[in-house]
Formats: sequence, C-alpha cells, structure tokens
Amino acid sequence: MDLHTVVEVVSPARPGQWRRGDAWLGGGTALFGEPQPGVTRLLDLAASGWTPITIRDEGLEIAATCTVADVNRFAGAPGFTAFHGLAAACCHAFLASFKIWNVATVGGNLCAALPAGPMIALTAALDGECLILGPADPGDGPPGKIPADPGDGDGGLVERRVRVVDFVTGDGSTVLRDGEMLRSVTLPRASLTGLTAYRQGSLFTHGRSAALLAGRLTQAGEFVLTVTAATVRPYQLRFPELPDERHLLDELEAAIPGDAWTDDVHGLPAWRAHLTRTFAAEIRRELAA
Repeated sequence: MDLHTVVEVVSPARPGQWRRGDAWLGGGTALFGEPQPGVTRLLDLAASGWTPITIRDEGLEIAATCTVADVNRFAGAPGFTAFHGLAAACCHAFLASFKIWNVATVGGNLCAALPAGPMIALTAALDGECLILGPADPGDGPPGKIPADPGDGDGGLVERRVRVVDFVTGDGSTVLRDGEMLRSVTLPRASLTGLTAYRQGSLFTHGRSAALLAGRLTQAGEFVLTVTAATVRPYQLRFPELPDERHLLDELEAAIPGDAWTDDVHGLPAWRAHLTRTFAAEIRRELAA
C-alpha cells in the first residue's frame, strides 16, 4: 500500500532521530499493510547494518531488524536445543512466501502485536527480554541514560528492558511510547536449552494461527507453557516441575480471563479456548514422554 502522506525517508536512521509524524521502518510488511495517515516521515532501520543474531555470554541477542529468514537459517550454537526446537516451527507458522521471509523482521512482528505473530510466540516462550530505546525524559524514572548518536541533538537516550510477555499488551498494542524503538530481543542462555514441544492450529490449512502454544521443559525440570494467537496477548504459565494434566488445565483456566480470547474471522473465542486446552494437554504428554 502506498503511504501517500510520507514526504521524507531517513536512511539509515539512528535511535534518537524520531519526531512527531515519524514511523520506524524495518521490513515494512506491517507498516505498508494498512493506511498510515499520520505518518509523514520514515526512519529506515533496515539500513542500519545491525547484526541479525549475536551469540553473547548471556545468550542470543536478536536485532529488531533480523528477518524471519535469518532466524530460520541460523545454525550457530547447536547446544541451544530449545531455540532450534522452536525456531523453524515458528517461522513456518507465518505460512508466507520466501519473499516475506526475507523482508519481515522479528522487531516488526513484535511491534505489530498481532495475536498470531509467531515471532512473539518464539521470543516469549524463550523468556526473551526487549531492549527499548527512547528519548531522554526525566519523567521516565530510573532507567540509565545512554549517549546519543552524533548529530541527534536530543542530549541522549533512555533504555529500558521489558519481557516479551509484557511487551505486547493487546491486539495491536505494545508498551512502546512516542519516540521509542525496539532495538533487540535477548534470549537468556538458561532458556535456550532443554526440551520443547509446539502446537499450532488454524481454521484452514493455510490460515492464520488461531492458537499457537509452546512448551518447554528445562534441564532443571521446570515446565513453561506459553500461549499466543488464541489470546490477544501472550500468557505464560510456569511450574517447578511437570504438572499433572488436571492441574495444568485448572491453572490455564485461572490464568486467562474470559475477555482475553481473540475474537475475529479466524476463530471464535470458545473454539480458541478449546484448542488451547487440547494443545496444552498434548504438549504436556509429549514432554512427559
């Protein structure tokens, strides 16, 4: 879709350049997917040259501009069994062409905050933490100030970190404030190993995800279940050990309020709730085996 109100593109863009009327541009698959009448300038992050995936002592850092194709073909750190167990499955949940895979970004998928966003599922299931950069604001509280890029003229930036499960707050909404951008998502090393199981369901063979669940059994025996797509934001349940099926389903029902189920043409809330319970039980049985 043409954005006919845009009069300027800044490329490459840097954190701190935002002004009212701007929009951060990653892959653009979400940004160009619907009218943006309030946008007059695009800040191109894709041209910034950020390394897609970096192995660090604390785990994996995934740049916001990392594409779905980058995630799918990443073969580094084979010991990160939980990541490799979920990455390919979540990438294929896009059910999109290779053209989309090579353009759509992890950051764009999170910031679009669609319930069916599979990169939300992947990063939430692996306890991802978002690094958010924004304009320095005394009202923001204690987060540390970091140097501004040369020429920004804004006196510095503020960084804050938010868990992925808290980053998405609803269908199409996130915690991002005006001027803030998602820089990267870090998956902690402790969450990258262990066993995983995955379930995805749609109304049609090639339809949008109506329920997308990921289960993880850590090396210490902790069980983590992450629910996305069926709900308007991610929900995560944690147990010190693998629970029995009845306990799991009871906790699942208690954790997700009735108004949190997604309601659109891709599935009714009652059906999504049924799928979620069914998939949760299947994931538990698979990991128990």
